[in-house]
Amino acid sequence: MARVPATRNSTKPPRIGWTRPQLLVAFRLYCQLPFGKLDSRNPEIGALARLIGRTPSAVSMKACNFASLDPAHRARNVKGLGKVSAADRRLWAEFTQDSEALAAQAEAAYEQFTGVGPPPPADDDDVEPTHPTGPTEVERIIRTRRVQGFFRATVFNCYDSRCALTGLAVPALLNASHIIPWSDGPTRRADPRNGLCLNVLHDRAFDRGLVTFDEEWRLVISPQLRVRGETPALLHQTMLDLEGTQLRLPARFQPDAAAMGFHRERVFKAG
Repeated sequence: MARVPATRNSTKPPRIGWTRPQLLVAFRLYCQLPFGKLDSRNPEIGALARLIGRTPSAVSMKACNFASLDPAHRARNVKGLGKVSAADRRLWAEFTQDSEALAAQAEAAYEQFTGVGPPPPADDDDVEPTHPTGPTEVERIIRTRRVQGFFRATVFNCYDSRCALTGLAVPALLNASHIIPWSDGPTRRADPRNGLCLNVLHDRAFDRGLVTFDEEWRLVISPQLRVRGETPALLHQTMLDLEGTQLRLPARFQPDAAAMGFHRERVFKAG
């Protein structure tokens, strides 16, 4: 009797779906790495892949899928390298609707994978410091630090760690500024589209409503800075002479025009 040749088992192993924590840290990576550095050969991609049990190619592809959902990249017809999953779209929608909640989850997931604690408060935190009085207050402070850390890192990344107004590239002299203040926009506290990277002087002036930006993203100076009589030269050099200077917009997570409209109407001291 003729022998029947053995056939190889062609059944492929089942694909293992991405878990929620893995998606969160991949999204975090997308927000905090320049778009041109999302290649699988990037050491940071490789390090995260090892941390979460994925291949560098898979992490890179997932980050690029998130890029394809970014309106700024869609406008330039940037496409993801792989098929964007329903979970990817849901996560992006969550971030759009409530950036604070998603950012807090992403930072918490990253801390679980790495074993590190929440970041210390940054110098530019625009939240009143408090002394924790119980477990609930401690958790609130930890959440705030997570959200602030996510926001700062993402805004700095979007603007290449340069002041969007002057081009200053000294991180120690830069702040991540909220357009709609922290207290007025709870769901937008971690939204980079509600942020600008400004040097510490213009950040303070922007926060206090002494400067704003018009519909064309040009600097507008409050009349309160136009002191009567002799105006100090420093005020001219740092503020008045820059009036009309156009803000440098980032390649992704561009500032939201509606948020800036809120700043002009509710924060800026026009009189």
